[in-house]
Amino acid sequence: MSQPRPILPEFDIIFAGGGATACVAAGRLAAYDSSLKILILEAGGHTLDQAAHVQPYQYVFHLAPTSTTVTVNVGNPSPHLNGRAPIVHCGRCVGGGSSVNFMAYTRAAASDFDDWEADGWESENLIPLMKKLETYEVQPNGPTHGDNGPIRVSYGGRESGLWEEFIHVETCNVYSPWAKYINGTTGRRSDAAHHYVYNQAHNQNLQLWVSKLVKRIIFEGMRAVGVEFTCDPVSCPGADQSSSIVRAAKLVVVSAGAFGSPTILERSGIGAEAVLKRCGIEQLVNLPGVGENYQDHLGCFAPYFAADEAVTLDPLWHGEGVVQESLAQWKSNGKSLIAQNGCDAKIKWRPDEDELRAMGSAFQAPWKEFFQDRPDKAVALFGLSAGYLPLSSTLPFRKYLGVVYFTLYPRSLGSVHVKLGENGKQVLDFTAGFLDDPSDIVPLNFGYKKTREISRRMPSYRGEVPSGHPCFPEGSAAACSETSGPVNLNAPDIIYTTEDDEAIEKFHRDCTQTSWHSLGTCAMKPMLEKGVVDARLNVYGVAGLKVADMSIAPKNVGTNTYSTALLIGEKAALIIAEDLGMNCREYTKG
Repeated sequence: MSQPRPILPEFDIIFAGGGATACVAAGRLAAYDSSLKILILEAGGHTLDQAAHVQPYQYVFHLAPTSTTVTVNVGNPSPHLNGRAPIVHCGRCVGGGSSVNFMAYTRAAASDFDDWEADGWESENLIPLMKKLETYEVQPNGPTHGDNGPIRVSYGGRESGLWEEFIHVETCNVYSPWAKYINGTTGRRSDAAHHYVYNQAHNQNLQLWVSKLVKRIIFEGMRAVGVEFTCDPVSCPGADQSSSIVRAAKLVVVSAGAFGSPTILERSGIGAEAVLKRCGIEQLVNLPGVGENYQDHLGCFAPYFAADEAVTLDPLWHGEGVVQESLAQWKSNGKSLIAQNGCDAKIKWRPDEDELRAMGSAFQAPWKEFFQDRPDKAVALFGLSAGYLPLSSTLPFRKYLGVVYFTLYPRSLGSVHVKLGENGKQVLDFTAGFLDDPSDIVPLNFGYKKTREISRRMPSYRGEVPSGHPCFPEGSAAACSETSGPVNLNAPDIIYTTEDDEAIEKFHRDCTQTSWHSLGTCAMKPMLEKGVVDARLNVYGVAGLKVADMSIAPKNVGTNTYSTALLIGEKAALIIAEDLGMNCREYTKG
């Protein structure tokens, strides 16, 4: 005999998903009005004070094959990736990406938000919220940065010094040491979970239920009134998979990210007719934009051998003897490489005239149509890491430099939908779209050459790791190998032949990967333009339902997207508070 379902309490607001944006919005609303009954449903587990989430150096381990703190989304194989099926991870724990990401701090260009063309989302309206959310330890009292926000930004607990090598050899565009979402005093990760939700444990009206996978939204007529959920089989294996329903008196906010939010809407009957029909889902609202417009940043990580005396995170990542000593110092004063992510320096790169010519005709159209008259938009980001991620290769232990280059505004678009799997159950239908547009590979091909020239002039450079670079023809001047030291600063650049260029292109089709910056699948734009939500984050065609996460971004942003996820959370909190009749003027000040 089956047991009766327990009677669940009713809440005012339910957040379907507990990632970065949900934590910000829910935490702010709970602080604005402690009488609001707010529930966050998160598929993953808790992150409170767990070493894997608060010690910055441990971020790499969340990408391990056995990790349960991320969801592995496998895309459909693509001929533009030489038949590969791309893999994109996203956070599956309280705080979402903010609890597992690389903690790299950048901001979008102001024009990125203006390009969204959404009322109230113009950059001039968002800058106060950008300041409100952060404490910018790097350079206090700046005109566009915050001094008293919950999220701390610093250079981490110990600098490796490699960024100084990077600056001395790079002369074009804008160079800077790479700031990090790390508290410079405590040496802990600065995530949304700890600084918006866990710090409000005293507020009993803000509840967080973990290991709860949202299946769909419950409607009465055309109004959202609750959420159906079950125990998450990944974070809570073996648990009862029967469904429960929890009701929301005022609002349901879908906040499950670029993969979770569109699929929740589709399972709830909101989406394109063809997608819903093939899964046997009764359509509630015809919104063909749901799950479309998937975007990311495309990049590669190239390893270089480093000098033995270089300060890198490789010994920590490989567990080579120094971990306990570093941990003791970190616990004592928040310092040591435990309080580092290794991301040392970055360049937001725009090509000059000579570089544009070298990039060829394939990039001329996107340059003229998009970049040329927008000087605040970079084409790509180049970055230096003090160490090479141990999970992306089987390289033996030693010291490495990791160099990343990724495009910020690729033209290619993908999609995220539900479909029926072989067993008749709904599964993910993910088309990444990586390199579908022929122009997208051009900045990668040039970026490889550019970053290699920078790297081979750094004092700590000791050659290329051949397995992480293109396989150049025998006898090529571009052949990769270990060396005894860097080339002279004034040495000529490597000359690449047509065959070398073909090897670079093949390398990128074989190896180009996500930057874990997924967005766009519930776009905030007009319904007739395949929009899903309006500028107030309301889902078209229904009442009492909003979406708030990176899925609402209608166009890409030239940044590591954590900064934008936080910003969307702050803006969503204000929108919801205004909808509920609160006086929000004082809240914009922080």
